[in-house]
Amino acid sequence: MPRLGHALVSLSLAAALASALAGCDDFANFASPPNGAAAAPAKYETRFQAGDKIKVVVIDEDKITGEYEVDANGAISLPLAGSIRAAGETKVELETLIRRKLEEAQILRDPMVTVDVSSLRPFYVMGEVEKPGEYPYRAGLNVMSAVAIAGGDTYRASHSRVQVQRAGEQSFTDVPFSPDVPIYPGDLVNIPERYF
Repeated sequence: MPRLGHALVSLSLAAALASALAGCDDFANFASPPNGAAAAPAKYETRFQAGDKIKVVVIDEDKITGEYEVDANGAISLPLAGSIRAAGETKVELETLIRRKLEEAQILRDPMVTVDVSSLRPFYVMGEVEKPGEYPYRAGLNVMSAVAIAGGDTYRASHSRVQVQRAGEQSFTDVPFSPDVPIYPGDLVNIPERYF
């Protein structure tokens, strides 16, 4: 009988370990940047979304050069060129789209276009923090720095888990309260109350 007990305990430990490892895979997938960008947060390439502000420079064309906001439909509207889809595009991809649009409209021949980020959409922190609200996005944000920006956590806050909803997703994902969890533009961070 003792052997059966040891076997059951060993089986239970093996199942728990397998479950924990599966959870690590889920976390690794969640920690990756959205939109299929590079796996490492440091290599995350920004893809524009609604609410981002973009500076477009077209050399020798003051009428087109300026700051534009990506609208709710994911587009920017340039004088002379019209509406151009920006949502989901990287800086280089958007430069190519604008250049092509200007050439197709026969406005410019071989235009020199650069695109830079003026400001990305904010992120939001709610729940058990001192100052819940909307905050401007900064490169390199993680869960812990996001909480610090929101004034730190309250005495009721959980110190083991956080809920994050990525921009464009419909639900929250439970993640560890860790600097390994990156925060991206448009994310919603909820600090739940801990259970006593």
